[in-house]
Amino acid sequence: MEAVIGWDVGGAHLKAARAENGVITEAAQIACPLWLGTGELDRAFSEARECLGRAPLNAVTMTGELSDIFATRAQGVTSLAGRMTELLQPDRAMFYSCRCGLVPPGEAAGRAAEIASANWHASAAFIAKHLPAALFIDIGSTTADIIPVACGRPANLGRTDAERLVHGELVYTGLVRSFLMSGPKLVPFAGGWTPLMNEWFAAMADVHRILGQLPGGADLMDTPDGREKTVAGSIARLARMIGRDSSEADKAAWEGLAQFFAEAQLRDLTDAAFLVLSRGVVPRSAPAVGAGIGRGIARELAARLHRTYIDFEELIDAAPHARAHASDCAAAASLALLAQAHFA
Repeated sequence: MEAVIGWDVGGAHLKAARAENGVITEAAQIACPLWLGTGELDRAFSEARECLGRAPLNAVTMTGELSDIFATRAQGVTSLAGRMTELLQPDRAMFYSCRCGLVPPGEAAGRAAEIASANWHASAAFIAKHLPAALFIDIGSTTADIIPVACGRPANLGRTDAERLVHGELVYTGLVRSFLMSGPKLVPFAGGWTPLMNEWFAAMADVHRILGQLPGGADLMDTPDGREKTVAGSIARLARMIGRDSSEADKAAWEGLAQFFAEAQLRDLTDAAFLVLSRGVVPRSAPAVGAGIGRGIARELAARLHRTYIDFEELIDAAPHARAHASDCAAAASLALLAQAHFA
């Protein structure tokens, strides 16, 4: 079949992947802060189009309907589906529904609840075609999905974000954009426990940058203070979280504090994973499959769970230059490959 492009329209990033004859040939993640307006989608789409080109079939999923520029999620789905359909013309656009698979634009508004934030399901459905059982862990810039795969299908309990939060299948923590004050309320520093400033002085990108764990190109957003994306800049922002300047302690002290935040994040993810696994549907022998820009954390989580780790990129055919990017954009890549197989 001819080329297919999978699109994942998020609230902070636009992700896209191009499939040709079952091979991912290009993939890209582009900053798209929808809270600034839908004009950001137009800009990001143009940038993606330069990288991926056109395709006669385009499969679209989204989480951007959660952006506060929309009064309701249903309005967000309808608005984003309409805009993507316009941007993709004259090429064909289809939208991913958890229940029905790919549906035409005319059905998007009526299936808004099934289309809203369904990108995780596309990835899990793709993995289920390759592994009969697995724990799928996709850690992005803002959130983490922890989805059980059993008996060759996604075995999630939740479908909506609200349901998935309850069941541990959605955790609001990510590699880059998570606010530090949304994590632990007390942190150890200089031999005592100190509360945090309840302000957006630093983000998890700063933590992982200080620890040398932030992949190149992962942090596409402005820093909280608008200053440089350097280790020194991140230490200055981290110090502000506890009411200090970076000059008040040595680098080792700030690295220790960053390590505590990283550990707290991993503990939250571990708790959610144990909740999901407590259902007993994923065999102990089944691997963990990691995806997203935070899959380094997924690898650590797999080790804590005593499970074999498989990177998403190992399950796909991809051009060498696109392989890692495809794993960053797992939902878009999964969708492109699923659509190509479906319409072949």
